[in-house]
Amino acid sequence: MSRSARLLAGALLAVAASVASPLTATAFPSQASARASIAGGSAGFTESTARLGQLAVRTDYPSWDDVNAAKQNEAAKQAEVTNITSLLGQLEDEAARLGDEAVQKGNAYLKAAAELQAATQIAETADQRATDAQTRATAAQKQVGAIAASLYRSGGSSSATLLLDSSNAGSLLYRLGTMSKLTEQSAKLSDLATASQNLAITLKDQATIAENARIELAATAQKAADDAKAAQEAADAQVADQKAKSDVLYAQLAVLQDSTAQIVESYRLGQIEAANILAQQQAAAAAAAASSGSGSSSGSGSSEGLPPGSVVVDPAAAKAYAADRVASMGWGSDQFSCLVLLWNRESGWRVNAYNEDGGAYGIPQSLPGNKMATAGADWRTNAQTQINWGLSYISRAYGTPCGAWAHSQNTNPHWY
Repeated sequence: MSRSARLLAGALLAVAASVASPLTATAFPSQASARASIAGGSAGFTESTARLGQLAVRTDYPSWDDVNAAKQNEAAKQAEVTNITSLLGQLEDEAARLGDEAVQKGNAYLKAAAELQAATQIAETADQRATDAQTRATAAQKQVGAIAASLYRSGGSSSATLLLDSSNAGSLLYRLGTMSKLTEQSAKLSDLATASQNLAITLKDQATIAENARIELAATAQKAADDAKAAQEAADAQVADQKAKSDVLYAQLAVLQDSTAQIVESYRLGQIEAANILAQQQAAAAAAAASSGSGSSSGSGSSEGLPPGSVVVDPAAAKAYAADRVASMGWGSDQFSCLVLLWNRESGWRVNAYNEDGGAYGIPQSLPGNKMATAGADWRTNAQTQINWGLSYISRAYGTPCGAWAHSQNTNPHWY
């Protein structure tokens, strides 16, 4: 679609307002739908179609000349506002998609690594058991050989002499008894040696199978590691690109709306965050219900979304920061105690806590994790960004941490 055609379509959503319209009480399943609500509905704007139909065709990011020119005409200005808002949404959506993908790929790598570790342990144990069985078989075979040699030394002409000499009858009986016992012991040891050898062969076969499985899992883990690394790099690159482009777009939007870039950005992100509250609650409730139905735990981030080496996981530091933020928001120690209980249950205060069942991520278990982008582009790895988002969500949705904790306690499976 040409840029002007896109502007025309977008203007139908926002020609009557230079900023976002109030939120409605509908559900918001995604940030994209939240932005649609912020932009306002298209009803009532169809009469603007004719005068907007003459706008020039453009598909690129607006230049400052475009912005300055659009400001001279109200319809063109509103169209450019809608276009810039749409471009910001596209950047955010792509960053969100890649961010969530990085979390999922990281989790896949961690699972593959855990499976490899378990397979390695099994292979090593199987190999050790095979080695021990072979050692026992070899020892039994040596004993059989030693007994055979002893029988040989005890037999022969010496035994024949005793048989011919009746005066040595006692010695003969003793010698025969000893040989009988040695023969019996030799038979038992021979059976043990055979059984041990057969066991060693079986265990060796099992060890070979285990080692082949370990080799296969090692390749899988390496691929998962490569995929996770590539996903994180792609997400980081998109965040940098989003930041550079968004800075310009917000500055242009501020000129069109006679405001400042900081105010425009704060207002827009605040509206998106507010719109996402219902979506977060609905998603959490649905994930908890699905988890309960599948028989899995209703606890949230039991897994990890990013390898520990790529993110600093420090629950104690996270709690310390949260305590300061709680106090700065005017809440007392009782509220912090509720927050500790809540996020102990949700994530253990781990910045990379990941719920494989529903996809919730981070210390506050945002569902999906990319909702936290309204608090910062580093939501995947920064505990402070996650805590800021989580406290804002709690404040908007439940009033206080104790309100959120009470809700979590009163739902089964627990969610907030």
